[in-house]
Formats: sequence, C-alpha cells, structure tokens
Amino acid sequence: METISKFWQMVVDVWQQGLWGIDIGRIIVALLIFFIFVFLRQLLARIIINRLRAIASKTKFAFDDEIVEALQKPFAFIPVILGFFFATEYLFYHGTLGIIPDQTAEALKTITGKTESLESIVDTILRSLIVYVIFWSLVRLVQPLSFLFKQLEELFSATMVEWVLKGIRVCLVLIGAATILQLWNIQVLPLLAGLGVISMAVALGAQDLFKNLIAGLLIIGEHRFNPGDWIKVDAEVEGTVETIGFRSTLVRRFDKAPVYVPNAKLSDNSVINFTAMTHRRIYWMITVQYCTTVEQLRRIRDGIEKHIYDSEDFAKPPDVPTFVRIDRFSDSSIDIMVYCFTKTTVWGEWLAIKEKLAFKIKDIVEGAGAGFAFPSRSLYIETLPSEAAEIFVPPSKAAPEGKPTNS
Repeated sequence: METISKFWQMVVDVWQQGLWGIDIGRIIVALLIFFIFVFLRQLLARIIINRLRAIASKTKFAFDDEIVEALQKPFAFIPVILGFFFATEYLFYHGTLGIIPDQTAEALKTITGKTESLESIVDTILRSLIVYVIFWSLVRLVQPLSFLFKQLEELFSATMVEWVLKGIRVCLVLIGAATILQLWNIQVLPLLAGLGVISMAVALGAQDLFKNLIAGLLIIGEHRFNPGDWIKVDAEVEGTVETIGFRSTLVRRFDKAPVYVPNAKLSDNSVINFTAMTHRRIYWMITVQYCTTVEQLRRIRDGIEKHIYDSEDFAKPPDVPTFVRIDRFSDSSIDIMVYCFTKTTVWGEWLAIKEKLAFKIKDIVEGAGAGFAFPSRSLYIETLPSEAAEIFVPPSKAAPEGKPTNS
C-alpha cells in the first residue's frame, strides 16, 4: 500500500511539475482554449467581414468593397491571435508561470544570449503575431488603394505604376520584418551591413539580372509597349504582351504558347508594336491579261477607286495615302496597284474587309470584260519542219571492174 501511495505521489508531482514547471492540466486547458478559437476562426472572421460588407455596401464607392475583400484573410488570422492570447492569459492567471527552470534557462541563454522569463517570450511572440497581421493587412491594402496612383499614369505608363505598387509592397514587407526582428532584440543595422557584403558578391554573379532590370525600366520609360499590345521582335517572338516583369516579359504567341523574353533582348532589338497602328494597310497587285484594252483598264481602275472612296471601311486622304494606278507591264500581265488603309486595326475585321474588297475587284474586272492573268510564257517559232516523210533512196551497187553497168 505504501508503494502504491509513493507511486501515486510521483504521478501527482509529474502532473504538477509538467513542462517547465507548469501544471499539465493547465496546459491542456490552455491548448483547448487555443484550438477552440482556431476552430471558430472562420466563423468569427465571417461575422466581422459580413458586418464590414454591410457597412461598405451602403456607400456609393467601389474601393471600400475591395478593401473589405482584401482584409478577409488577415482578419481570419485574428481569432488565432486571440486564442493564443487567452490561452497564455489562463496560464499566467494565478502566477503559475515564474522563472524558467535552470535547464530551460540555460538552453534559452544559448539561443538568445541571455536568460528570459517564459512570460516575456510569450509576450514577444504575441507582439510579433500582431505586427505580422498589421503589415499583412497593409500589403493587401495596396491594391485596393491603387486608385490613388491613377493620376501617375498620365506621366508614366500603367506598367510603371504597377512596379511602384510592387515596390511599396516590398518596402512594407521589409519594414514589417525589421519590426519583428527588433522585438526579438536582433539588431537590424549590423544585419544589413552583413547582407551588403553578401549582396556585392551576389551582384557580381547576377549582372544579367540587373541588366534586364534596367532594360525593363527603359522599356516602360520609353513606352515601347504595354500589357495587351501585339508586338513582333525579329528572330525572337510575335504575340501579345501579358506582363512586364523585373527580369523578363511574358509574351503569349498566337498559338497560346507563353514565351518569356529577357528584357535586355526587347531593349536592344527592334520591336514592332502593331497595336500602336492607327490603320491597317492593304497592298495588292491586280494582274490582268495583256489583251485588256485601255478603256477596260480605265474602267477597272476607276471602279476599284470608287469602291474604296465610297466605303466607310476605308480611311481617306489626307489622313492616309490611297492609290489605285496602272503600275507596270510584267512578263505575263498588266499590273494594277491597289494601296489603301482600313479604319479598323482589329485583325479579324481587317480580314473581313479584305475579303469584301477581293469580291468587289473580281466583279469589277469581270464586269469590264477583262480577265485575270497568270504567270505564263509564250514560245514563238519562225519556221516549222515539213511534216512530209522523206523518201529513202538506197545507194547503187558498184559494177565489177571491166564490166559495164546496166543502164
């Protein structure tokens, strides 16, 4: 009986001493408090977000609704912090947490360089979580508040404004990280000095990265192209620009394959920006037969010219040059040049206008009684060989010497 009593006393001591001198029962209750808040975090966050949505819906502005949506995820993390706070408050309530035992204190001293009380460590963790949520919220608020930078698009491009917003996000992340490091008594300036030496070594091996970064800034500053533009780079790519990144630009080809082009190649090479066109050109050579008379040529020329000038699909001089002229005498045709511009720059609409013009030209040429020429070659022969067969005359047989031949 005495042995059982001694064993029971040992169990009670272990239960009361627990972890770092904390009663195991209180640890279990604190964990339950924490996990209850974690389990209910979606419900609590939904209640807060729904309340904010109801307030935002009463205004006539749209950006406040975007702000509420941006804060949804950070707010969902707030119940986790509350659970951690109430759980630790329960542990500290009766002063059960004092100084960390010697063995734990020595371990912490090895890590942090000094002895810390468990209460101060928990307080630092809690403050770090609060800082994390605050700066997380600020980073997510940058996009909804980007309308404040819309006026900069008049001076810079939309891509440059997007880069500015990315820079603001990076700065907020760095400030938040520095704040958390300061809470843990980690000096930021010596750390930055050490990173500066490392960054110099990295910069020597990352020259291409900085070259592409500078090239990207030049592309944006010169307004060469913007996301959504159709561009062509000789020997590189032709397609639609999707994003202009710090190192490369994403161009999606017309077969929907993405191509990541280094900014340096786009900066050094000639780039054709088809989206910047004001009109699209049609340049044809209409070939008619050499038997076409002058009067027929005039009818064809005047008919095509009249159709172009009367149609609303085509731009007119002096905005653009327009020509329909008898251009040259080719090897097997008389060539009529058609040079005009459509008002639309949309490829599909341009193709439809070209098709209508092709139909109209065929009607005009055939209506004039002429025909289209095709590459051909004429062969002229001055004399032809006689078609009568030659008469075959066998050679005569020679007579023997001294004997006369029969006549």
